[in-house]
Amino acid sequence: MPHSRSAAADQRPQLPELHRQFVDHFGEMGSRWGINRTVGQIYALLFLSQRPLNAEEISETLAFSRSNVSMGLKELQAWRLVQLRHLPGDRREYFETPGEVWDIFRVLAEERRRREIEPTLSMLRNALLQEPATEEERHAQQRMREMHELIDRLVRWFDDVQRLSPDTAMRLMGMGAAVTRVLDLKDRLTGGGRGRKDGEAG
Repeated sequence: MPHSRSAAADQRPQLPELHRQFVDHFGEMGSRWGINRTVGQIYALLFLSQRPLNAEEISETLAFSRSNVSMGLKELQAWRLVQLRHLPGDRREYFETPGEVWDIFRVLAEERRRREIEPTLSMLRNALLQEPATEEERHAQQRMREMHELIDRLVRWFDDVQRLSPDTAMRLMGMGAAVTRVLDLKDRLTGGGRGRKDGEAG
């Protein structure tokens, strides 16, 4: 029996070293992103794969149990980070990541917004509708208003960016330094930058 297990292990698909480094890194980073190591490694494997993979292939390649692979795929589907596919003449389910890296980023950002940002905005809106009873509460409410305005502005900006094509979005990000220079010039011409500096100095 030990010999049989060893032979089976030798027949497992071997990841190239470059793939292994990427898969291992995503496993380590998974816990920092709120997912477990298994889910991170499954995602990384699918991201690099040239074709859709089924659960058995994922299990054999990563040496994970089928139950862990199944749970990991369900979690990735809940995040919309993997897509289910059926191949002609094959009853098994296959999985792949979105083709465009920009699409992956957009989906991940949308999910984090739905799970984390929107509840925060909702709480802030409710807090701002309340009538402050003390000076301390008025100060706290003002701080919450500033936070709400910033987050709301970022969300609306992200909505605009989402409507762009991947190529246009990449060009926009590449213009970061140029946009900063234009805004700085505008502040100098209108005195906006000087006003802020004076306020900071005071």
